[in-house]
Amino acid sequence: MSNDRAGDIAEKLRQQAAAMDSGDKLPSVRTLAKAYGASPVTITAAITMLAEDGIVRPEPGRGTFVAPRPEPEERSGSLPGTADEPDYAWQSSTLGRTRVDPGRAGRFGSAGTAGHVQLSWGYLAPELQPFDELRTIGSRCAKSHRAWTMAPPMGLPSLREAFASELGAHRDEVLVMPGGQQSLAFAMRTLADPGSTLITESPGYPGATIAAQAAGLNIAAVQADAEGIIPAQLADALERTRARLIYLQPGCSNPTGAVLSPERREQVLALATKHGAFIIEDDWARNMSLDGAAAPQLFTQDTDGHVVTVATLSKPAAPGLRVGAIAARGPAGERLRTARIADDMCVPALTQEIALALLSSAAWPRHLGRLRSGLLERRDAMVAEVHGAMPGTRVATVPASGIHLWVRLPVGADSTALAAAASAAGVMIGDGRQYYVDEPPAPYIRLSYSAASIRQIRAGIQRVAGLLELQGSAGR
Repeated sequence: MSNDRAGDIAEKLRQQAAAMDSGDKLPSVRTLAKAYGASPVTITAAITMLAEDGIVRPEPGRGTFVAPRPEPEERSGSLPGTADEPDYAWQSSTLGRTRVDPGRAGRFGSAGTAGHVQLSWGYLAPELQPFDELRTIGSRCAKSHRAWTMAPPMGLPSLREAFASELGAHRDEVLVMPGGQQSLAFAMRTLADPGSTLITESPGYPGATIAAQAAGLNIAAVQADAEGIIPAQLADALERTRARLIYLQPGCSNPTGAVLSPERREQVLALATKHGAFIIEDDWARNMSLDGAAAPQLFTQDTDGHVVTVATLSKPAAPGLRVGAIAARGPAGERLRTARIADDMCVPALTQEIALALLSSAAWPRHLGRLRSGLLERRDAMVAEVHGAMPGTRVATVPASGIHLWVRLPVGADSTALAAAASAAGVMIGDGRQYYVDEPPAPYIRLSYSAASIRQIRAGIQRVAGLLELQGSAGR
């Protein structure tokens, strides 16, 4: 097969797709092979190129479709049928001060468009998701009457048991939740009063920052390094703020990939015991270990109920499978389970049935094996490309799990300007400023290797490298 030939056909198909509407179906591989005088393998390679660029969306068993295009922004202005613009000024005084920083929230949730090379999206590319298994399981579950009944507020007993087994907990200590992000927000607002302080590692997950803001909490950042949060600084922060809530990612930090070392785990637990504090343990990457077994949860090392663990299936399975869990012991667990019913009564039974069927099937370990191989290949390709194409940068840690690479830029670089220029050039990257509560000590970017193909990773980093070089030239 000639890559040049596949590329030529891909360009012709790109033009053909541009003249079609979103959702239109392209001719079959056999028809295209006859039309272009090429083999089905070459046609498939051309379609893969277009799929990687977000132009088309292959659906196994159905065909290839033109991918959705970004909708044009709606024009702001007057209400339909009126000449005057609405006056919303009264809302500003009635609402009072906003809790969640809109700039941080907007950038945190930005996924770009279908045409962007996605090096900042914290979920899996379609080809890394267990799509065929989920489609089969979902179809089967939807036919059962159980999927359309009200599930128990705490979650299906069998699904709670499945999460408990993974978390080292008892089934009664587990609460099924609609994804990891909602679990964080729910735990923060349930375990702490508005106006109190949450301590978080820095740099850290920006989703935890906006969850704390939504809960009305003050945020105190404590420095973390290659071994996780620094215990001496955590001790100082606990003394200074009287905080009773700590947010950590001991198994794999987003964005740095750091794992909390065994010695520091003991020190952190001792500090939580001394100060009567809760630790919200975000165990988001447990099923995405790349080099060896995942680190044990803090939850399993804690005997007195200081650790509340959050797990999710949205990361290792599919972003649309919004199922997660919280494990907590003692009165804190009881309070979480009591408060749960006030939110939305339960996670939909259909979603839980699909999650349970996936976790209990032989397909799940097979998927995790494929996922590990796919992520490992992408991680190594990204590390090599950064080292080769971006001189002057430094990869802080080659992560042993997770999906992110934390890259320090040369002195004087502007991460915010680079992220904006990259977006304009068709590549989404994470601005390192967003991972700090306060000012960053140096310029960083976060690159994610889970949502792009190796071809896209290489092309995207080459593009970012060129922009970084231009930025450096302009500054000289």
